[in-house]
Amino acid sequence: MEKSTENNVAACGLYCGVCRKFKQGNCSGCQNQSGMNRCGIRPCVKERGYSTCAECDLMIDCKIRNNLISRVFGFIFRTDKTAMLSYIQENGLKEYAERQEEKQSMRF
Repeated sequence: MEKSTENNVAACGLYCGVCRKFKQGNCSGCQNQSGMNRCGIRPCVKERGYSTCAECDLMIDCKIRNNLISRVFGFIFRTDKTAMLSYIQENGLKEYAERQEEKQSMRF
């Protein structure tokens, strides 16, 4: 299994590399999935040729990233995807992945 890598960062900014399901091999992570995915963010990011939403000029006002399901998910799992993506914009994907791996957290 890969250690800290940019491929372990989901399109929305979550860090898959420390997720229990990912570590157990029950999930290949957002960037590595080839099958059906219920998330609307990943297909949008892939269509635009990006790794994450952090590369998109529409990140803040995006209706896909800021929909009701995403907000509920953020509330339940205490994630701040805007902060994660802003950190990626300011510091780069590699530094973000290394930071999250060091913290052993998929949340920011």
